[in-house]
Amino acid sequence: MADLSAFPITKRWPAEDPSRIQLYSFPTPNGVKASIALEELGLPYEAHKVSLSDTDVKSPEFLSLNPNNKIPAMIDPDGPDGGPIDLFESGAILIYLAEKTGKLMPKGAERYDVLKWLMFQMGGVGPMFGQLGFFVKLGGKDIEDPRPRERYISEARRLLDVVESELADRDWIAGAYSIADIALAPWLNALDFYGAKDMVGWGELSRVPAYVDRFYARPAVQRGKEIPPRD
Repeated sequence: MADLSAFPITKRWPAEDPSRIQLYSFPTPNGVKASIALEELGLPYEAHKVSLSDTDVKSPEFLSLNPNNKIPAMIDPDGPDGGPIDLFESGAILIYLAEKTGKLMPKGAERYDVLKWLMFQMGGVGPMFGQLGFFVKLGGKDIEDPRPRERYISEARRLLDVVESELADRDWIAGAYSIADIALAPWLNALDFYGAKDMVGWGELSRVPAYVDRFYARPAVQRGKEIPPRD
């Protein structure tokens, strides 16, 4: 059986079966990327709930795995060199899992189609939609200056238009279903949680809503979107 005792995080969140992938996460748009990918790939894993409170994400144990104090993070006891490997950043985790299994990312030139749309989400949709949510629903909603909110509404509209256009001749953002969709669709769906759909023109779109519905109709997505459970 694998020995994960060198990882301090396992003292706070013990592994029941150290031979399985250990996922430390919470069901946010970034967190569910990892759990959905693991469900899609059928890899055995254990999910440990790491709340977004400073008590968890800024604890010495979690910081030992991710010094950036953000979920998700992961330990794979069966890494590329036969020993355990630790990872953080949802995009890095998705690439790792795809390469480990040879699934959800094609080879050759098509691989870079997947990577560019993954980076589109990581560098554009995630940060911009997250800021939109902050100024619409979360801590920034009471700020009187309208300019920050208007800035992120405008950018969210632009990004949605990019996705709407790209889906004109395809069901999935990079052609075949891939880790790029697992990264992108949960963030598109987050607009509902933020109560921001109307202000970004969601009702004027046709392909993006259908794309999100297709994604959430997948059984693995239905399982992964609630892992780890909030309660």
